[in-house]
Amino acid sequence: MEARPDPHTDASAGGLLDKSHWPASREGLRYRWYRLMFHHATRDERNFDLALIAAIVASVIVVMIYTEPTLAAHWHFALYVAEWFFTILFTIEYIARLWVVRQPLRYAASFLGIIDLLAILPTFLSLLFPTSLSLVVVRILRLLRIFRILKLVRYSDEAGMLIQTLIRSRRKILIFIMSLLTIAVIFGALMYLVEGPEHGFTSIPTGIYWAIVTMATVGYGDLSPATGLGRLLTSALIIIGYSIIVVPTGIYSAELMRTVRAHGRRQVRCPGCSLNEHNMDAWYCRKCGTALPDQESVVPAQSD
Repeated sequence: MEARPDPHTDASAGGLLDKSHWPASREGLRYRWYRLMFHHATRDERNFDLALIAAIVASVIVVMIYTEPTLAAHWHFALYVAEWFFTILFTIEYIARLWVVRQPLRYAASFLGIIDLLAILPTFLSLLFPTSLSLVVVRILRLLRIFRILKLVRYSDEAGMLIQTLIRSRRKILIFIMSLLTIAVIFGALMYLVEGPEHGFTSIPTGIYWAIVTMATVGYGDLSPATGLGRLLTSALIIIGYSIIVVPTGIYSAELMRTVRAHGRRQVRCPGCSLNEHNMDAWYCRKCGTALPDQESVVPAQSD
């Protein structure tokens, strides 16, 4: 019989594929915290995820309220205290994640590590800019706190599937964007020659801007053709825009269906919690972590 993978390190059990994130040993306080922060199989691990998600959502709400002048003036002290509370909380979490992994610097340089750092950095930078002029810079840096929302992605299998689909379709989308830019350059140059500066098309980049706005069917109205030939080119570009606007959606949808089929579900009842739907490559229950029976019947995945 084929050996089952280790639930502490296997991706199907909620672990990380990058071995640099694994702990140095599988015992002691450090390993228990590693399991709590990077796995989602047991009840305690899921409760930790839910608590962290609640903190992330609450911190984002605090930032949004802080941008409302009336509420910010009335609740300034409470919002200030709440912001520092969440900043200290996420700082402790960030330090703890660096402590439990095998290679802290490699995790810090990873995508999620950078997101964790950007979630706490602006508040500490505000301490370095106490003058009124520098507060303008601090307000801009506060926008980086939106990165806290991206921390939610790590707790969602569905989000991972969407990101994987986007990565797999990146070449097709890149070709589509390059084709779109080529059309915009051609029509922008034509409109510059046909309409000229007297009608607002002062340069080819201005014509390219007009072409992109026209193909996107936005229609700001700041630039419009005044000659018959210019209107003819505009009509052709509008038809082209309507024809190709659905292309990236079709590319992504087709790739998403392939990803869903690749992540098919198998019907096998978990002896621990009776959950009867699991990933194709799962050896352990995604809800309670109990080992699954060897017998299985494979069925295709059903999208919600």
